[in-house]
Amino acid sequence: MAEKGRTLKRKDRKSEEVTEGLKETKETKEEGDQTGNNGQAASSTNDAAADGQNGEFEVEPMELPPFEIITGDRIDPFVFKFQFKNVEYSSGRNKTFLCYLVDKGDTPDGLLRGYLEDEHAGTHAEEAFFTHCLPHIDPALKYTVTWYMSSSPCSACASKIAEILKSRKNVKLSIFAARLFEWEEAEIQAGLKILHSAGCKLRAMKPLDFSYTWDTFVEAEDQPLNLWEDCKDNYEYYHEKLAEILQ
Repeated sequence: MAEKGRTLKRKDRKSEEVTEGLKETKETKEEGDQTGNNGQAASSTNDAAADGQNGEFEVEPMELPPFEIITGDRIDPFVFKFQFKNVEYSSGRNKTFLCYLVDKGDTPDGLLRGYLEDEHAGTHAEEAFFTHCLPHIDPALKYTVTWYMSSSPCSACASKIAEILKSRKNVKLSIFAARLFEWEEAEIQAGLKILHSAGCKLRAMKPLDFSYTWDTFVEAEDQPLNLWEDCKDNYEYYHEKLAEILQ
């Protein structure tokens, strides 16, 4: 198993190199744009400074908008392949993607489908699901909820989800995760056990799950997903670790 860990790490470095290459390309383009507009930018700055000295106008710093959870219907193919790749070492993957299916039975809006993503800078996707996608739960209905996640919940989210499931017995949740988030940590393991005890079904994503998620949630334009060669081995690795945690 130690050898498998090294292999997974080596694979992930390749993903990081691709990401860094894209980042460098973007930075080069931005520098070019700034150079091309240099005269105009310098002129605007000088004018603002001059106005400030005359007491007529001062430039105020721009305030960034508050962080928001991103919701949508289809994920970009490149983003999916990077964020959902089931490597062991997930450096650079600082978001959580949550694809969801909600079956409410024989109702006009009986099946809901979509995805959320976060950047761990505010509300996590798991908590946001219950405020953005399922804010009102009818006690007369039975909800079958399925999540396909890029990584399993953190300990705080696991506890919150467990509380919801215990208080709303008509909600059944299954979580299929591409990776286990920091599974070596004791508090993470405790959170997964709490979630499991609350009735949540937990499982690592199988190769067929990746293909299903690709077909259902990715803007793939009918192009099939070509699974990475170690996808099955990585699934078996996470399946074994999760079984050890929940036993």
